[in-house]
Amino acid sequence: MASIFTRIVNGEIPCHKIAEDDRYFAFLDINPLREGHTLVITKQETDYFFDLDDDVLSGLMLFSKKVAEAIKEVIPCNRIGVAVIGLEVPHVHVHLVPMDVMEDINFRKPKLRFTPEEFGATAKKISEKVIL
Repeated sequence: MASIFTRIVNGEIPCHKIAEDDRYFAFLDINPLREGHTLVITKQETDYFFDLDDDVLSGLMLFSKKVAEAIKEVIPCNRIGVAVIGLEVPHVHVHLVPMDVMEDINFRKPKLRFTPEEFGATAKKISEKVIL
């Protein structure tokens, strides 16, 4: 059975897409810690981050870097935090979270809520700045 992320890539589940190429896909987290909280995934459905072959793993990080640079350009923050947790969805994904303080990337804190229009506006601002 396909993971929820594979279903997003296949267009079966809607998302607020940030960027995509032939191997990677980035979209806004629907339960964000901060505005601009983005997930970057491999299109290849692999459960565990360190099971990726070196080429895919390094490509994922380089793709994530380009997305992080775009987020930082449009979301006021000190830096973009990176987290790889991998327990909640069995599909490799990287969290990119705008941060000003360490607490901004605490996954135990309540998630923010945005309207579809707010998500759409944020995704548009970020995606316009991504240079692949």
